[in-house]
Amino acid sequence: MPGPMGHGRAGAPVEKADDFGGALKELMRFSKRYIPAIVIALILGVGGAICQIIGPDYLGDMTDEITKGLPALVHGKPVLRSIDMTAVTRIGWTLVALYVGYALLSYVQSWMMATVTQRTAQRLRAAIDVKMNKLPLKYFDEHSTGDVMSRITNDVDAVGQTLGQSLGTLISSVTLFVGSLVMMFANNWILALCAVGATLLGMVLMLVVMRFSQKYFVKQQMALGDVNGHVEEMYSGHTVVKAFGGEADAIRRFERYNNDLYDSGWKSQFISGLMMPMMNLVGNLGYVVVCVVGAALAMNGSIEFGVIVAFMLYIRLFTQPLSQFAQAFQNLQRCAAGSERVFTFLDEPELADESDKQPLLGYGSNGEITPVEGRVSFEHVKFGYEPNKLVIHDFSADVEPGQKVAIVGPTGAGKTTMVNLLMRFYEIAGGKISIDGIDTKSVPRWNVHDQFSMVLQDTWVFNGTVRENVAYAKEDVTDEQVVAACRAVGLDRYIRSLPNGYDTVLDESATLSQGQKQLLTIARAMVQDSPILILDEATSSVDTRTEELIQTAMDKLTEGRTSFVIAHRLSTIRDADMILVMRDGDIVERGTHEELLAKHGFYADIYNAQFTLAQ
Repeated sequence: MPGPMGHGRAGAPVEKADDFGGALKELMRFSKRYIPAIVIALILGVGGAICQIIGPDYLGDMTDEITKGLPALVHGKPVLRSIDMTAVTRIGWTLVALYVGYALLSYVQSWMMATVTQRTAQRLRAAIDVKMNKLPLKYFDEHSTGDVMSRITNDVDAVGQTLGQSLGTLISSVTLFVGSLVMMFANNWILALCAVGATLLGMVLMLVVMRFSQKYFVKQQMALGDVNGHVEEMYSGHTVVKAFGGEADAIRRFERYNNDLYDSGWKSQFISGLMMPMMNLVGNLGYVVVCVVGAALAMNGSIEFGVIVAFMLYIRLFTQPLSQFAQAFQNLQRCAAGSERVFTFLDEPELADESDKQPLLGYGSNGEITPVEGRVSFEHVKFGYEPNKLVIHDFSADVEPGQKVAIVGPTGAGKTTMVNLLMRFYEIAGGKISIDGIDTKSVPRWNVHDQFSMVLQDTWVFNGTVRENVAYAKEDVTDEQVVAACRAVGLDRYIRSLPNGYDTVLDESATLSQGQKQLLTIARAMVQDSPILILDEATSSVDTRTEELIQTAMDKLTEGRTSFVIAHRLSTIRDADMILVMRDGDIVERGTHEELLAKHGFYADIYNAQFTLAQ
């Protein structure tokens, strides 16, 4: 007969929640619509466990009925007795009913809990997706992309995969443990004490092994992190390692990390691997004790033989939940840790609700669409990423419709910050920004965003067709508009050379160069056809020839639009109507290219330095 306990990675460290009870309560509140289904599923689990508990008692009765019909020796002569097949059949059908009932109840419970947990995970992912669109940009500045991705994937999966299993297993295990204990004492208290004593010995051994192996599992996780970090570092910096001759040092470090991982992994696996043999040994000793003591009691007439048979099964039902307790609790810990991280994310401060604001930009008083001219005004704008730490001290500028305004300055001067403020990615600490005389804070953010097209330094192309990439998020875009935009930026010929033209999916098999991606984003901005344009370092990462193509495309894009251009290469903004020179969050100079050069000030110094480097 198999040993009484299963075996997993006993002693392996599990991520724990800071507030275990609070995390599970929050999860239950989130899943309150499913609580009736959870209660029903747990009741079904209890019913299935009861069917398991009752089974051995009937099996013992069947054994007694068979034993009564076996031949007996009377005065040394065998006397045949008949087996009551009616009673045996009746008990047999009862057992079949119990075990079929257990199977059906367990199936329905598993189906219900799987449905509940996956629906909960689905709602959590949806809630995270909605939350991401309500978070201020500051949150994403302070948290890595990997952290956010981990919450929507790993943490939600931890909830979805462990909640149903752990709750159902925990309830069933408790029912089995208590029920089998009660049934053992109801049958015979002496055998029950023997069985419990053997089990307690097994529990003590299990706890000793788990405690001893825990430190090695922790070391294994740390060593694994060192190996992964080193491999990732060497892979991403492979060229640098080669260039500086660091191969030998990289190999030595990897061997040290690898040896540490081998040492801790071997010890943790070996020590935890001892649990299975020990549990089998203790379980088998329990069977031996029950058989020996049971035989003695049967010889004295204290019990019938069927009680021994029933106890052999009760020992397994009694000890089986012990390992399940540990596994279920680990799963609950993992579930609580994941849900705590998810709900911490969902509780992050959101952008202020603006449902009461009316979209005034591009809409008349009666809701009719009116064109936005593109007049932009900055009035004594102040801003700081942290309270009382201003990075924009007093920014003022007036931009007329159709003007091309360049914002230049050294790194950290506040150029990109001003663009972010203009689009209301951040809220200003003082002053006013208005478009066509309308304060941008008086209208919904989406209404502000609708007035802008953007071409950024970091090009973004998603896994979809060329057509879908160009017409991104723009409704009612015709094929003619997409083709016209791509033709205007000089990308049409290349796209038509792709296997499926504009219907080619941009993935690993059909990639674009960095310059072509930039041209595609410019075509996307053309299709958006917004009255105000933002160009943020759009040519900083391409070669000179590609820069000329992009510059030509951007010139077409800026025609008839108010445009803000952020550029380090001052040669690209010489034709700007106004150049704002920023330093330390303030405008230190403003004017046209010729005017600023004539001043021989900060702009002239930057331009001359670039011109000298170009020579």
